[in-house]
Amino acid sequence: MKNFALIGAGGYIAPRHMKAIRDTDNRLVAAVDKSDSVGILDSYSFDVAFFTEFERFDRHAEKLRRLGEEERIHYVSICSPNYLHDSHIRFALRIGADAICEKPLVLTPWNVDALKEFEQESGRRVHNILQLRVHPAIVALREKVRSAPKGSKLDLELTYITSRGNWYFTSWKGDVSKSGGVATNIGVHFFDMLMWIFGPVQRQEVHLSDPRRMAGFLELENARVRWFLSVGREDLPEEALRAGKTTYRSLTLNGEAFEFSEGFTDLHTEVYRNILAGEGFGLDAVRPAIDLVYNLREARPAPATPSHGHPFLARYGAIVASAKERQRPSLLQLKLKERLKQKQGEAQSLKKAEGAD
Repeated sequence: MKNFALIGAGGYIAPRHMKAIRDTDNRLVAAVDKSDSVGILDSYSFDVAFFTEFERFDRHAEKLRRLGEEERIHYVSICSPNYLHDSHIRFALRIGADAICEKPLVLTPWNVDALKEFEQESGRRVHNILQLRVHPAIVALREKVRSAPKGSKLDLELTYITSRGNWYFTSWKGDVSKSGGVATNIGVHFFDMLMWIFGPVQRQEVHLSDPRRMAGFLELENARVRWFLSVGREDLPEEALRAGKTTYRSLTLNGEAFEFSEGFTDLHTEVYRNILAGEGFGLDAVRPAIDLVYNLREARPAPATPSHGHPFLARYGAIVASAKERQRPSLLQLKLKERLKQKQGEAQSLKKAEGAD
């Protein structure tokens, strides 16, 4: 049995970590969160040492380390705000524990480089929660793609809208410097999944970027992807609104829907099992996704061509006309042309009338 500590016990994702620790027959011994609304801890153990101040939590962790192998913290699970992840990972390594961190692991590529050095110095490991990589339907799709003929590319369309209220933009999640923005906060696990299945990025475009939504195009080794991510309820399609849904997730492959909305219940537990077995997803695994979302965040949006633009972009005027469409006259141009013909006809009629006189 291993001893776990949890940073960010009051976060919405923390209960999945608590469940994974319990379901893998391990023990949660300490937890910290600046909020004390953590009564859910009692559902998993009545013996967790809980702190609202990180300094006191740090002191407790150090005390356990000095008590020896049976009492020390072996793993630190990190569910804190995104911008604190790298600091809390370093804390875990300093006390001789492995770190298990929620996504995004960090916000910038150079954070990964620094953690890699710290990992080597400490002799401990950093693991990221990339639960889509253990989803049965996604694993099966990856095997199918890997066995397909080389050089073939699928056309994908990814849409993910998860409605958020005003609280979201007041919290750290609405601050790009702390959350990484839409592509990082709600999209990094999808981008990781796509690259894991379809190969590395060959080309990337950003067509729309604001605090509520982002959209763009990716060309991967084995796929072309039009993507749209949003936390705005106003972006939900009619079908979702009619059904009373606040979240919409869709992935199509060559126009056919790929269903993976079920089977999420125990994915964190499966990732924990892999980590405890000496596997898991480390710094090298997560690096491509961190590189990509950083580049998307820093990119200057440019209008999309019809072949690269996600259909939802039309409502924001972020799709430019194709060369063929640009050559096609507009309705105004057609009306002006018709009016010119009419004027020319009137002038000819007048000239004929004057000649008759």
